[in-house]
Amino acid sequence: MKYKRLPVGIYQTNCYIVHDENTKEAAVIDPGGDFSEIKSYIENNGLSVKYIILTHAHGDHIGALKELKEYSNAVICLHREDNDMLKSKSKNFSSMMGGAGIEMTSDKFVKDGEVLELGETKLKIIHTPGHSLGGISIYCDSVLFSGDTLFQDSVGRTDLYGGSMTELIKSIREKLFILPDDTRVYPGHGPSTTILHEKQENSFV
Repeated sequence: MKYKRLPVGIYQTNCYIVHDENTKEAAVIDPGGDFSEIKSYIENNGLSVKYIILTHAHGDHIGALKELKEYSNAVICLHREDNDMLKSKSKNFSSMMGGAGIEMTSDKFVKDGEVLELGETKLKIIHTPGHSLGGISIYCDSVLFSGDTLFQDSVGRTDLYGGSMTELIKSIREKLFILPDDTRVYPGHGPSTTILHEKQENSFV
């Protein structure tokens, strides 16, 4: 597996482009904006986008979703519990984030424990509600893409639609902190961290 972090959009959301080195099949995680930058990376590396995976449906994570879908015709993957938010520009706040309101639907509803394959690369879906009802994290080869669930020394906000601090902390403790300590965590915003560091230093958890 190879992956690239692209901070995109006005909120500098971390968009991750993950691909299998042999087949060049790729998944774009959270296309939050700046479609031209995402497109350039895809084309410069000869990638074929198979999946667009949304860790959740907030507007700052879906800003380039429509353009990327039209360009790649890749399968949009989302947990079912966030589909109502993806379909509503008022619930996903896209209409309040400086761009056009976005109202779309998922092509595929992913479940906890499901595995998406890119050639020999296997992406495991972990349902981590709390920041939103259908929030997910994605685990592969000792790397965790945690969306807005877990940040370096912090956690996702829980005051938006579908948020719950109780559920968020439960998700982190019971689903993420059971991963190997050396797991590298790549969140939806900001720098990377490790599971061990967050166990030791994250005062929210």
